[in-house]
Amino acid sequence: MAAASMAVSGPAGGQFLRALLRRKPVVAGLAVLLVIVALAVFAPMLSPYSPSKLSLVNRLKPPSPVNLLGTDDFGRDVFTRAAIAGRLSLLVGLSVVAVSCLLGVTLGLLAGFFRRLDAPLARLIDAMMAFPDILLAISLVAALGPSVVNVVIALGIVYAPRLARVVRASTLVIRELPYVEAARALGVSTPRIMVRHVLRNLLSPILVQGTFIFASAMLAEAGLSFLGVGVSPSVPTWGTMIAQGRQYLDQAPWILFFPGLAIVLAVLSLQLVGDGLRDLLDPRLAKDI
Repeated sequence: MAAASMAVSGPAGGQFLRALLRRKPVVAGLAVLLVIVALAVFAPMLSPYSPSKLSLVNRLKPPSPVNLLGTDDFGRDVFTRAAIAGRLSLLVGLSVVAVSCLLGVTLGLLAGFFRRLDAPLARLIDAMMAFPDILLAISLVAALGPSVVNVVIALGIVYAPRLARVVRASTLVIRELPYVEAARALGVSTPRIMVRHVLRNLLSPILVQGTFIFASAMLAEAGLSFLGVGVSPSVPTWGTMIAQGRQYLDQAPWILFFPGLAIVLAVLSLQLVGDGLRDLLDPRLAKDI
């Protein structure tokens, strides 16, 4: 029982952390991600400018010691707006991970543990995954209305099937393991078996998928904001900053370059961390730890 649990759940905390930090791509990804988080959290302390205060006298100023990343077409400081926009992107990413985990884990557990529910829930998951992510997200946001909460709900629904599929596949294997059969024979209740013996051993794939969903959600939120169907245009986001600065690409490319760079770095860092977690938590690669 312990051996099976270890194969699914991964190594102990200290050993796992040391093995993770030995991977240079993971360390690089964590470092970049920490910088982005620090800039987003401490933006008011790092910049004296307001993200929404207009100054037409200073419009389209290039990067300088006064304005580190220049100003936009309304004279607003690009560095301040990009840092504040990072807060929203991180908040949306974390919220989407929470919503998709709630929906995906529930659907995956039910489909994998109960044979009668497997076929209908599996078909529902496949049907949702048949739609392109961005088109389904646009449709849901258009139906719900543009707001941060509705964007989170829409993206949570969009990415839940990814997690549900992984959880279902793992549950189908775990439910047949000897320690689960032993728990059934001892009269342990089904909810207790699902939470203590099945869900507990699914934390590794859920963690890995969560990092990828986090990155995908940040990218999707930027795409929705760029298309004008995400949050309100008055709220600074990386997507809206790129959309507003595209008409000044020749005159002031810094308006969209730096928000675009922030998106690339954030998504890439999360992908690097997710790849490292996947490699370490894969039982077939346990010998590397």
